[in-house]
Amino acid sequence: MRTQVTFDCADPHSQAAFWAQVFHIDVEDHSALVDRLVADGRMPAGDRVTVNGRSAFRDLAACRDADGVEPRLLFQRVPEPKTAKNRVHLDVHVDEDRKRAEVERLVGLGAEFVETHSDRGAVTHVMRDPEGNEFCLH
Repeated sequence: MRTQVTFDCADPHSQAAFWAQVFHIDVEDHSALVDRLVADGRMPAGDRVTVNGRSAFRDLAACRDADGVEPRLLFQRVPEPKTAKNRVHLDVHVDEDRKRAEVERLVGLGAEFVETHSDRGAVTHVMRDPEGNEFCLH
């Protein structure tokens, strides 16, 4: 059994690129499928966009770990903005001696640092991705 985590978002391609960098995984290349669906008339050409020189679904993007260790992440465009705190969030495990450097790396990628706490033991850095979804570095 494999796990997929699906995010509702405004920009699926930038979200996929961000999270691929967080986990050091790959953005999936759907170009052959997208081009085939358009050529076969099964998908309107307007639902195809070009991202990094390749055809892509306008409203979907995904990233996954080639080794199958991390869950697949799917990003789907939705019309409404995020309005409340996440009901689910990702915990990213980082070795204790690398946490501060990882916070800085992720901020450089577009994340926002929120706060640090250790009320439950380990030092945890609360972050937000570029669309405001909370996640934690443990």
